[in-house]
Amino acid sequence: MEYLAYIPSPSRGVIHLGPIPLRGYAFCIIIGVFVAVWLGNRRWIARGGRAGTVADIAVWAVPFGLVGGRLYHVITDYELYFSEGRDWVDAFKVWQGGLGIWGAIALGAVGAWIGCRRRGIPLPAYADAIAPGIALAQAIGRWGNWFNQELYGRETHVPWALHITSSEGGRVPGYYHPTFLYESLWCIGVAFLVIWADRRFKLGHGRAFALYVAAYCVGRGWIEYMRVDDAHHILGLRLNDWTAMIVFLLAVLYIVLSAKKRPGREPVVEPGVSDGETDGTGDAAAAAETKEASEAEASEGEAEHEVKDEAEHEAKDEAEAEHEAEAGSATKKS
Repeated sequence: MEYLAYIPSPSRGVIHLGPIPLRGYAFCIIIGVFVAVWLGNRRWIARGGRAGTVADIAVWAVPFGLVGGRLYHVITDYELYFSEGRDWVDAFKVWQGGLGIWGAIALGAVGAWIGCRRRGIPLPAYADAIAPGIALAQAIGRWGNWFNQELYGRETHVPWALHITSSEGGRVPGYYHPTFLYESLWCIGVAFLVIWADRRFKLGHGRAFALYVAAYCVGRGWIEYMRVDDAHHILGLRLNDWTAMIVFLLAVLYIVLSAKKRPGREPVVEPGVSDGETDGTGDAAAAAETKEASEAEASEGEAEHEVKDEAEHEAKDEAEAEHEAEAGSATKKS
């Protein structure tokens, strides 16, 4: 069958700059991390934190997250590395693909906790600030699967079908659902959902992060169901489908219990931060609004004070005029 439209796969996922390999998968991960830190920094300052704190904690969270993501992948797909005819050394070749988001978030949270503890910062507040950025990082990172021609869905004839050309690793060239694209678009939607809900409902104490987790699990569930790569199945469902359902329920439960136990937001997210320490990137807007409101209130107060003084002066002048008039009248009578 001839296809009029489809998504082409790159002819190769690596470019060699002399002896140095430049891999598309790695670039996607790196760009995603930078986007997450950039957006997280803006949101952290808006919440009253210090510029640069998000990056400082990310120094702990990112390496832990990479290790956790790889561990989850290797453990759940151990036969790819430890079965007969396989080379266990391949388990360390992260650039070939294979990072499980569940392990990345779990162990990344441990790294973030260490960084937050060193700074005296509550982990839930930090998680709320970086939640949309993590979703965007996932959206960008999924394009690494496109470079590696992996994790696609069932065969399809839709105009946006992904054309797989590689036959390595058991692949069969053909046209398949681009599940990497579906998940990328879903993650972008999750990021905007969390940003909107956070502004609308003033989410705090980790509830913005829990919303990100729950919303991502919904999308991951139906996208995972479409994939055709080898995976462990339990009662007819892929392992990641079960993981998504369990994590979704835990995230929703956390939102409900946290809202009852600790409603609202944290009044202070980073101890020792003064108003002058917020820099002027995205948060200066919030600081400027606060300053303008204060100046407006001060101006209104001064105006009211001036009106009051003027009224008092007028009343005093009228009283003096009446007194002089009475005095003049009394003089005429005398």
